[in-house]
Amino acid sequence: QTVGTMVGHRDYSFASAWHPDGRTFATGNQDKTCRVWDARHLSSPIAILKGNLGATRSIRFSSDGQYMVVAEPADFVHVYSTKADYRKRQEIDFFGEISGVSLSPDDECMYIGIWDRTYASLLQYNRKHQYHYLDSYF
Repeated sequence: QTVGTMVGHRDYSFASAWHPDGRTFATGNQDKTCRVWDARHLSSPIAILKGNLGATRSIRFSSDGQYMVVAEPADFVHVYSTKADYRKRQEIDFFGEISGVSLSPDDECMYIGIWDRTYASLLQYNRKHQYHYLDSYF
């Protein structure tokens, strides 16, 4: 039984992920877009996020729900701020085929798997914190 229909993607989808709030989810597609949806209103997406090179292959939300990580098949990983309605993003640009992306349970680290016959690797990125209370000492 069909519960709802989403219209917008123009090709096959490869990835999806649920936000911790249980109402929001994202889909990644061959049409080079990642679309964010509210399960209560499927008539149109909340956001349409465009990739640089290819299909969205991997999507992860942070456990606190503040960030969404989107990986393309090669070279690019995007980190979006969900609090800024997906308008703020950081782009990680490197050279290599991406096998997947993951976040640590405490959201302190992001891991990007690189698939390459010669240089297969796992990249680790640590979250940067700004401790403004230390500014009072200077």
